[in-house]
Amino acid sequence: MSLNDTPISQISTGVGGLDELLRGGFIQNRMYLVTGEPGTAKTTLAMHFLHEGLANDETVLYIHGEESAEELKTNAAQFGIDISAVEFLDLGPDSDFFTEDSSFDLVDSSNIDQERYTEVIHEAIEEIDPERVVIDPITQLRYLETSDYHYRKRILSFIRFLKKRGVTILATATLNKNQNASADIRSLSDGVVTLSRVADGRRIEVKKNRGIGQIEGDHGAEIRSNGLEVYPRIRPEPSDREFDPTPVGSGIPELDEVVGGGFERGTVTFISGPTGVGKTTLATVYLAQAARQLGKSVIYLFEERIETFEHRCRSLGIPIDELREEGRLSINVIEPGTLSAEEFAHKVRREVEEENAETVMIDGVSGYTSVIKGSEDGLDRDLQSLTRYLINREVTVFVTDATHQVTGLSSATSHDISQIADNLTFISYVEIQSSLRKVIGVLKKRTGGFDSSFREFEITANGVQIGEPLTEYSGILHGSPQAGEPQQRGHKSE
Repeated sequence: MSLNDTPISQISTGVGGLDELLRGGFIQNRMYLVTGEPGTAKTTLAMHFLHEGLANDETVLYIHGEESAEELKTNAAQFGIDISAVEFLDLGPDSDFFTEDSSFDLVDSSNIDQERYTEVIHEAIEEIDPERVVIDPITQLRYLETSDYHYRKRILSFIRFLKKRGVTILATATLNKNQNASADIRSLSDGVVTLSRVADGRRIEVKKNRGIGQIEGDHGAEIRSNGLEVYPRIRPEPSDREFDPTPVGSGIPELDEVVGGGFERGTVTFISGPTGVGKTTLATVYLAQAARQLGKSVIYLFEERIETFEHRCRSLGIPIDELREEGRLSINVIEPGTLSAEEFAHKVRREVEEENAETVMIDGVSGYTSVIKGSEDGLDRDLQSLTRYLINREVTVFVTDATHQVTGLSSATSHDISQIADNLTFISYVEIQSSLRKVIGVLKKRTGGFDSSFREFEITANGVQIGEPLTEYSGILHGSPQAGEPQQRGHKSE
């Protein structure tokens, strides 16, 4: 058997998202280093790792020195992680050490400590015969050595001793002021995972994973009620699915006529316009129809309370209660500052991959960039990745986008993201004969023709109403239409 044919066996870290970043989990019988500043969940990750071993009927050992075994068990229990069956080896000093009289003699106490600890660790490994070992932190062993040279030599010998016994090792190390864990330990480790806290939340990055590699870059992480959760950045995979041209209509004949019969399945439709013009209502009309036609639809609200949204839908005759009872529609309100872009994408992925959602509505872009944690430029990129992922899975997407102008239309979208839209529909206020009215039009449709004329748009007690083409007016895009010669109606496609 050649070296390339040697099988690689992987085990779960206990954190699903981290397993994904590691392309399957830790490689068995190797050493992994978890680094980060204090409070970045290094110990929590170690607890997940040990708990996963217990769940697989493995023997696991926790070598610790900064917290007692009882403290570690109590802290783990706060997340519902039971590590009571873990074998503990405490290298920390006894409480009596603080009250003992100190005396100086000619004997180097570090030599005595080093010999005692080496013997204790060796005996524990021999007796327990663990399959997983956590050393938290591994830097505690540095204090037992007289020099960096002896420390590196001791660590290398210790790692080889454990690997020889078939042990998978997770060690933690706290970053120093220069944001760098011991270069020796990083070099000796087969993998390095870095945890951090920034202004926008927690992040995680796999710096190294020998043998398999890793998903590059930093990713979202959060401490939730069940411990550490990791949310990899969404990665649109190439799709080999054939495009399905099935049109998704609104159920309003006049509106479907405007958009050439409907928006095709598996496309991204932006509905833009100023605040209060009816974007959310129009998108919800499409979502309700898609729920009937295609299957489950999901709405994510970023700018509106669920109570006002539900009231408006009911008053307009949009059957959201019926669709929800049938399991065809779910509505999610995203609270400000609670989710990273990766965690939000994870929620969407779960709806698509586990709940078989066929249509997704994001209401709206400005709300997304203000509610989701992260920089605006980064969030625009994340939104593009999310929509690309969705259409690669033939999910139909509707996105509402608030433009800044009250009347007229100077740009198709509020952000520079119009390139991800397959279809662009706008609703705008216009002044006609000293009266403020609304018009609707289509600017872009990649997959077919559409009516290029503008029509009056109204939201009444009977729902959305679409008027006849306003062919007698020009200058509608400027917000102040002027009556003139009737315009020719026509269809165009991109």
